[in-house]
Amino acid sequence: MTYRCLIGAAALAALATPAFAMPSMTGKQFIAKAGASDLWERKEAAMMTTSTNSDVAAFARQMTIDHTKSTDMVKAAAKADGIAAATPAMTEKQKSDLAALSASKGAARDSLYITQQKPAHADALALMQGYSSSGMAAHLKGAAGKIAPVVQSHIDMLNKMAM
Repeated sequence: MTYRCLIGAAALAALATPAFAMPSMTGKQFIAKAGASDLWERKEAAMMTTSTNSDVAAFARQMTIDHTKSTDMVKAAAKADGIAAATPAMTEKQKSDLAALSASKGAARDSLYITQQKPAHADALALMQGYSSSGMAAHLKGAAGKIAPVVQSHIDMLNKMAM
C-alpha cells in the first residue's frame, strides 16, 4: 500500500523556517529591543549581585559584564552602519518584572530572578539569531551574530541552576 502526503508549498516552507526566524525589523527597531533588554538585565543584575546564593550572585555579576559589552557592541555597530541609537527604554513588562523583583526578598527573590531570566534570555536569543540571519544593517547583523552565543551561554548557566 502506498501513502502520499500532500502538503502545500506554504506549509512546507513554514516547516523549513527556523524557530528563531522573525519578521524583518529595521536597524533602529533592533537597537531599541536589544537596548531595552540589556538595560533591564543590568538593572536586575545590580539587585542580585549581593544575593546570599553564590550561584545567583555570580550569574548576576556575569550579566552586568556581558550585557554592558553587548550594549557597547550594538552601539558601535549602529554607528558603523550610520544609524543613530536612541536612549534605551524598558518595556512595561520589564518595568513590572523589575518592580516585582525589587519587592521580593531572600530565596524568593533569587527564585523570581531565575524565573524571569529564563524567558528573557530565550527572547534575547531569538532576537539575536533572528537579526543575525535576516537583518538589513551589516554591522548590526554581525554584532547580533557575535552576541547570540553569549546569550546561549547564559541560558546554559540558567539551566544548571537549581531553584
